[in-house]
Amino acid sequence: MGRKIVLKLSGHNEEKEINFELDFLRSLSIRQRFELMAAKTREMIALLDKNGHRKAFQIIKRT
Repeated sequence: MGRKIVLKLSGHNEEKEINFELDFLRSLSIRQRFELMAAKTREMIALLDKNGHRKAFQIIKRT
């Protein structure tokens, strides 16, 4: 995923932004999509840890 593509608009246009994002995702292979998803997951976990919002997993015992 070495290439960088930037959308430039003169004003806010949510429809064009969404279409741009969907076109970008369609251009990726399945492997690239999963790599992107895994990278974003790691990024979100790091941000949660950094800001003290990540809770440890809990084991819930059903009785």
